[in-house]
Amino acid sequence: MKLYRLHKKQNLPISIETAWDFLSDPGNLKTITPDYMGFQIVSGADRPMYPGQIIQYVVTPVLGIKTTWVTEITHVENKHYFVDEQRFGPYALWHHKHFIKPIDNGVEMEDIIDYKIPMGILGRLAHPFLVKPKLEEIFKYRQQKLIDLFGEYNG
Repeated sequence: MKLYRLHKKQNLPISIETAWDFLSDPGNLKTITPDYMGFQIVSGADRPMYPGQIIQYVVTPVLGIKTTWVTEITHVENKHYFVDEQRFGPYALWHHKHFIKPIDNGVEMEDIIDYKIPMGILGRLAHPFLVKPKLEEIFKYRQQKLIDLFGEYNG
């Protein structure tokens, strides 16, 4: 089974506190997820993020098929990083690291996602045509939404 990686960075003209407050609140995921995905938090987002937190979502990523996704927040270092891992959902493995660090006049946000596709060779064949483009589209949406919310970084 092949392991894939998606790596994204974005700079924003906000403080580390503002970035952390927004990114570490699971309720804000809906704001930065495309509407067509029908993202809904079912449970687990009723308190500030902590290691061991289980969050359940329903999403509709493709063809109108509703999918339950359960993640666990496995690591949290206040104002530095957190990690969410899929416990149940569409991927064979999903390990998402979120880093933030201060830079001149703002913050750098970095996402590193290691993931595996289920269904063996069929999943690997679908990756370049379905899965990877969908993930790229979602993160492009997030990037633009964060610019809309916080402004463009100009250094």
